[in-house]
Amino acid sequence: MKHAGIWYGGDYYPEQWLNHPDILKQDMDYMKKAGINTVTMGMFAWSFLEPEEGIYDLGWLKERVDELYQNGIYTIMGTPSGARPKWLSDKYPEVLRVDDTGRRQLFSGRHNHCFTSPVYREKVKRINKKLAEEFASHPGVLMWHISNEYGGECHCSLCQKAFRLWLKKKYDSIEDLNRRWCTAFWSHIYQSFDQIESPSSIGETMVHGLNLDWKRFVTDQTADFALWEVNSLRAAGALQPTTTNLMYDFKGLNYHRLAQTVDVISWDSYPLWHKENEVLTARDNGMQHDFMRSLKQKPFLLMESCPSSTNWQGVSKLKAPGILSLASWQAVAHGSDSVLYFQIRQSRGCSEKFHGAVIDHYGGSDTRVFGEISQIGKELSCLEELAGTGVKSNAAVIYDVENRWAMEDAQGPRNNGLFYHETCVKIYSAIKKLGFNVDVVTMDSDLSSYQLVAAPMIYLYRSHIHEKLKRFVQGGGQLMVTYWSGIVDEEDQCFLGGVPHGLMDVLGLRSTEIDGLYDGDCNYMVSLPGIGEEKRFECRNLCDLVSLSGAVPLLIYEKDFYKGYPALTKNSYGKGTAYYVCADAGQDFYDDFFRNLTIEAGIKPLLEGRLPEELEISSRESERYEYLFIQNYSQKAVKLEEKTLSCIEEGTLLAGKIFEDGKIDGYETLILRKDVR
Repeated sequence: MKHAGIWYGGDYYPEQWLNHPDILKQDMDYMKKAGINTVTMGMFAWSFLEPEEGIYDLGWLKERVDELYQNGIYTIMGTPSGARPKWLSDKYPEVLRVDDTGRRQLFSGRHNHCFTSPVYREKVKRINKKLAEEFASHPGVLMWHISNEYGGECHCSLCQKAFRLWLKKKYDSIEDLNRRWCTAFWSHIYQSFDQIESPSSIGETMVHGLNLDWKRFVTDQTADFALWEVNSLRAAGALQPTTTNLMYDFKGLNYHRLAQTVDVISWDSYPLWHKENEVLTARDNGMQHDFMRSLKQKPFLLMESCPSSTNWQGVSKLKAPGILSLASWQAVAHGSDSVLYFQIRQSRGCSEKFHGAVIDHYGGSDTRVFGEISQIGKELSCLEELAGTGVKSNAAVIYDVENRWAMEDAQGPRNNGLFYHETCVKIYSAIKKLGFNVDVVTMDSDLSSYQLVAAPMIYLYRSHIHEKLKRFVQGGGQLMVTYWSGIVDEEDQCFLGGVPHGLMDVLGLRSTEIDGLYDGDCNYMVSLPGIGEEKRFECRNLCDLVSLSGAVPLLIYEKDFYKGYPALTKNSYGKGTAYYVCADAGQDFYDDFFRNLTIEAGIKPLLEGRLPEELEISSRESERYEYLFIQNYSQKAVKLEEKTLSCIEEGTLLAGKIFEDGKIDGYETLILRKDVR
């Protein structure tokens, strides 16, 4: 990385303004005024870079990169594969995607192209080669942004053939595939790989192994295409690091796999501020930040965020004063080395003409939004030392998209909502509000460095997750597993002999049945009569009925025919402890559960004292310092306990302020630096 500090800026599209040199000059002046030091260019410029096949024009882009660099602004150079030019689609229709019914799409939108097409790959390779030859050694180019928000799938004959080859590599024989897909059901046995077709709304959708493997293939084919792009740049001499921008809670790809193709993770964050409690929005968005950071366990980039309101969400809600700063600092607090916006200047027409920007259609620098952006730029420039610092977590939540694919396709025990994402957010929020850093990991991840691991709804096992969890508890870890876990193998075939498979000894129980509750119905998890503090927590949607074989019940069900059955259990195993949550409980349950667990296990938070739930505490570390971020997601000031204030007084306050009465103002971010001991 060539320039120090936090990268600040965003997506810039000078190609839309080439006939307006006065606007291009104004852009430069305004970017400098706002403290912008980084822009991303080129992602949607293919029609300008190659207006006709084989005729290239990179001069305008080179001029922009040069001028930006001369003014202290660096460039992340995008490859343009996310939106191909019309001439390419007209001359080579095979590059256009085919939907699941066999219809070839017309020229349109973004990512309407086949990742398998040799023609498309060759055209992408050529334009990337030209870009690399021009900018590989340019001192103003920081990194390469590969395409844009990869997603979608193609069902053309080329992709069908590639899918069959992918299956042949995975399975020893067609008999092996039939066995592992359980195609004996409904007599759907295949005689050869050539008979297999991708899942289709007018064809096969009930072979769950097929559905899962198709999604895995789409991920692998997308990753292969991304790697093709990276290799085309490398072959032409481009040695700068690479990234591609990922998306919020995206179910279309396994991001853990895609992450392996690039050097740095980046993502586009567009939370729905003001739709509900800001604290809840912050927890959900924070979990996504931590998921992205955890993909490589190193700093990531906030590639896109909105300076004002989006144009594509259901309601284009403005950010209230202070929220933009709060959201920007949240990204940095969770490990981002950038705050980048979409977009620098608002487009005059088409799809995103009303999407927020640093410079709007009015074109002045005296707007409320430009003022906030300029203030954030000043604050970031004063804290360059944060760049490159890491995040250390002693707690992790397993959040796995392949597990989610299988669970949401399983046809039971609730087809109208299993609420996997919501459950993970509740668990993440409960740990986070206690003042812990939290990694959000997949089943591929190493768990050995954590003290606490939460494994919600691990319905499908892959990457030997049950063995990892067993070793984790044996070694002294604190594990929480929930209902609907250990049910199927990697091809979505049910385990025989009892569930949660491979963890019954660790958890000290066996799941016997699971009850799906109708919408609006509920049960309660309550304390055992006469034992300890009386507790009562509502649960909905799913209630697991378990038979104990060593575990101790901590809560029981209050009613229904399973009244008195265990609802929360605890089991000692090896040097550690394993808990099993039997039902879909609310936030109040998880808040209580993790507060008691962390105290009992002696797991220390970042700050001492009971924290107001409006606060989020995060930290980053260098070899010398720990940086604490304390953010108030309420409009109102909140008060800290004396114990917490004493801890804060041990460090140096770099940003924000605490009032004399120990309160932190609404929408405030405090940044504290402490010596690493």
